[in-house]
Amino acid sequence: MFSQKALLLGASRRPELRRLVIGTPVTRRVVDRFVAGETLDGALAVVRQLCGEGIAVTLDHLGEGVTDRAEAVRSRDAYLALLEGLAPLQLGRAAEVSVKLSAFGQALPGGGTDLALELVRPVAEAASAIGTTVTLDMEESATVDSTLAVLAELRRDHPGTGAVLQAALHRTEDDAAALAVPGSRVRLVKGAYDEPPSVAWQSRADVDAAYARCLGVLMRGPGHPMVGSHDPRLVSLAQRLADHEGRTPDSWEVQMLHGIRTDEQRRLAAEGVCVRAYVPYGVDWYGYFVRRLAERPANLRFFLRSLVSTN
Repeated sequence: MFSQKALLLGASRRPELRRLVIGTPVTRRVVDRFVAGETLDGALAVVRQLCGEGIAVTLDHLGEGVTDRAEAVRSRDAYLALLEGLAPLQLGRAAEVSVKLSAFGQALPGGGTDLALELVRPVAEAASAIGTTVTLDMEESATVDSTLAVLAELRRDHPGTGAVLQAALHRTEDDAAALAVPGSRVRLVKGAYDEPPSVAWQSRADVDAAYARCLGVLMRGPGHPMVGSHDPRLVSLAQRLADHEGRTPDSWEVQMLHGIRTDEQRRLAAEGVCVRAYVPYGVDWYGYFVRRLAERPANLRFFLRSLVSTN
């Protein structure tokens, strides 16, 4: 599993493969399963549809790893436009946004963390102004400390700012304990990046066990756990833990990616579980798309079948 994952994640960084995939006509049809279009209008149409079905959303304007300040400023402006577009819908916390700090200049030399904080702060302010919030996506393990430092600063004025933790990392159980405080929103995911054994669990069983431990920490704490998983075993575990801890339905939620296990999303929502779909959009979809293929063999099989069926 992990060798295939490493191969695909390596492909996401090769420009020639990016051009090949983007230039393949069938790719657009497959990408549409995971990405809510390339424009803001397309994304807002998906928001209206999902919220009408009782499913909350978190929106991600795709882009990461920017190489200069101008690109980072464009990321900020795209999110401000997104929040301006959400305002008339009056959805409140039912429609929040997720940001990758690498799209806000985090990796730039000579103060990238400070730049990311400077640019993401007005996004958090705009989100608060319309009654919603921001969640900081987590990227490679080398960025964890920087991202958590930005989180701490944002939470001074916007305490509902969300964090993401990756269960695959050895450090995450301690991070979960530190973030399990009143008002803290934490999305727990398995982790979509290829990490070395020195910092991350390598087998599926070890990652699943780590996820269960971290989930227990969050569910026992006074914060708002966000269960980022499509694994029915882990979702069921979350439901049992929530029942055991006497959690009300609005005190935790399940988050799944747009286009994956949509029937299950609707089923859980119909049962009264708070379900939130992670809805990405924008022209810079390639890296996101390849990570989705790397995460689940079923996604890769779906893509390959689609390629074969067009030939």
